[in-house]
Amino acid sequence: MDLLAPFLRPRIINALAFLATVVAMLFALYLQHYQHLEPCPLCIFQRVAVMLAGLFFLIAAIHNPASTGQRVYAALSCLGSIGGALIAGRHVWLQHLPADQVPACGPGLDYMLDVFPFQEVIATVLRGSGECALVDWHWLGLSLPGWTLVMFIGLAGVSLFQLLRPYRSGDAHA
Repeated sequence: MDLLAPFLRPRIINALAFLATVVAMLFALYLQHYQHLEPCPLCIFQRVAVMLAGLFFLIAAIHNPASTGQRVYAALSCLGSIGGALIAGRHVWLQHLPADQVPACGPGLDYMLDVFPFQEVIATVLRGSGECALVDWHWLGLSLPGWTLVMFIGLAGVSLFQLLRPYRSGDAHA
């Protein structure tokens, strides 16, 4: 266990979790700009959740507070991760609907943000549309939202570990 001790420091864990969110966003941008896979509205919301969780991991890594601060940052990153997992789970569910039960395609996110109140945009996006049910990428049997769900579960696990772990006086500021 002593060999792992340097890697279990809160700052290192937060930095690695932040790095995971950066890799996830870079991969999403690669798929969008080089593989020409345009994100649907649910994908965009998942990206926002990745950035939100990543932001809290980054702030925690930079700030490196004592135990109470670590727990606050962990709770915030956990909320972002759980929110993202719920959105990704909804996306996976839409992708597994029978074709006759898939919702009709709706207007684009840009149009909705211009025309509708924000609460209505969120409700409409979370209901999903036909474009969100399309599976245009998969690896090892999981679609992109499936892998995103796995990532969010992992980030939530890291957050919960940081939230519930015992802190010693030497854990912060090391």
